[in-house]
Amino acid sequence: MRKIFVISSILATALLIFWGYFWPDVLLGFVIVGPLIVMGIVDMAQSRQSLRRNFPVVGRLRYVFEDLRPKIQQYFVESDTDGAPINRIDRSVIYQRAKKQVDTTPFGTQLNVYAEGYEWMSHSVVPHDFHKMDHQPRVLVGNKDCKQPYSASILNISAMSFGSLSGNAVEALNAGAKIGGFAHNTGEGGISPHHLLNGGDIIWQIGTGYFGARDEEGNFSPDAFQKNASRPEVKMIELKLSQGAKPGHGGILPAKKNTPEIAAIRLVKAGTTVFSPPFHSAFTTPREMILFIKKMRDLSGGKPVGFKLCIGRKSEFISMCKAMVELDTYPDFITVDGGEGGTGAAPPEFSNSVGMPLLDALAFVDNMLKGFNIRHHIRIDASGKILTGFHMIRAIGLGADMCNSARAMMMALGCIQALECNKNTCPTGVATQDKVLMNGLVIDDKKVRVANYHKHTVESFVELMAAGGIENSSKLNRHQIYRRVFMNEVRTLAEIYPAIPVGSMLSDNLPEQYKMSFQSASADKF
Repeated sequence: MRKIFVISSILATALLIFWGYFWPDVLLGFVIVGPLIVMGIVDMAQSRQSLRRNFPVVGRLRYVFEDLRPKIQQYFVESDTDGAPINRIDRSVIYQRAKKQVDTTPFGTQLNVYAEGYEWMSHSVVPHDFHKMDHQPRVLVGNKDCKQPYSASILNISAMSFGSLSGNAVEALNAGAKIGGFAHNTGEGGISPHHLLNGGDIIWQIGTGYFGARDEEGNFSPDAFQKNASRPEVKMIELKLSQGAKPGHGGILPAKKNTPEIAAIRLVKAGTTVFSPPFHSAFTTPREMILFIKKMRDLSGGKPVGFKLCIGRKSEFISMCKAMVELDTYPDFITVDGGEGGTGAAPPEFSNSVGMPLLDALAFVDNMLKGFNIRHHIRIDASGKILTGFHMIRAIGLGADMCNSARAMMMALGCIQALECNKNTCPTGVATQDKVLMNGLVIDDKKVRVANYHKHTVESFVELMAAGGIENSSKLNRHQIYRRVFMNEVRTLAEIYPAIPVGSMLSDNLPEQYKMSFQSASADKF
């Protein structure tokens, strides 16, 4: 679009000058064309709005409609909080925080408080003073076998690979993480130069393709792993078993996005569609998986190592817990990804109908770790449509220690949910390898927006805790969150997701709801 605009502007100007020389009346055309050309030049020169840089003049229409939408919709009441892919209210909050704009709203609640699914937290008549609280709380990750524990922010960037995202997007995310003091998960695509350029903290994700940690045949390579794991930027390492958007499916890198640069990083052939296997080749049983995690921790020099999964069969996670107890070896953290998690490319049946939703999964994982009396060894990281401070309150109340966000971080970069992620035609330069479109995403501007979004969302989380009279996140629990399950019936999350006694999964008196799964679980098979 930029090339078309430049060429057409030059031609139009030349023709008008030529015709104006012979027919002076034609110079009146400058009254119309001239301002458009000037607007286009201004659009291409500015750095704050990717759409205007990539689509001069025409891109302005989007911002006109964006300004009109709240005025048009102010007379309509939204009945719930579930939009597709993100509801209007949460989307506005993300943009406002990223741009450091006022994120307050007039006329009170914009949701139907009597609709099924409406949630809220309890507040206190003796709230804490928000200004005296820690506005950037952190969580120490690392158990008894970890030699290099990491003090992580309570909110970090969730896994998004270079390849799925553009180089400019990755650089802006990492630079934002550096500014704000939080961590950036690489996604399974491996560590690229874009992750390292700005020195932000990295969580290196290892997927089934072992990108950046594999040999030429695609098998796990201890030497290649150790080389990357020893980088000072790498603070934690995450073994990806599955992701919420397509659990059991494996990753997909479309051929159009598989550039020579990406192929060199992943050790694959450029210009081909890359399918990550659905399961790991480095281990075949829960026991072997836990030993593999120990091996990675040892090779990394004792850095925190954990795994990420979307909960499927409950018996399989119980099998992992049994293996941990038998070996007395534990991951430093577990990232729980909800079935509502997003991706740039997945079959709709997998995105919509496979995998346990985040809240159910969090409650289950927290219950199991407490039931096996191993919760104190392991931090829980929540991932799956974490967008606002309240989402963090809810996730941590259900059992998480910290949260990850991907969609909101993309929107802080300028993503407008054009849903072109899998076509290499993202108009804002976020999810594309097209150099022309990438040019619209200016790193120096977007890194600040990423840091702004993180800072103000965490502060919102802390302010909500203060309103509830809660001094720190460890005091959050399921009793403090309410949900309307029917028009005239309200329950707490503690009633919806009952907790189980500590150590009860090791006793003869197993919780009734987990008996069948426990009996079919074994440390020697999934």
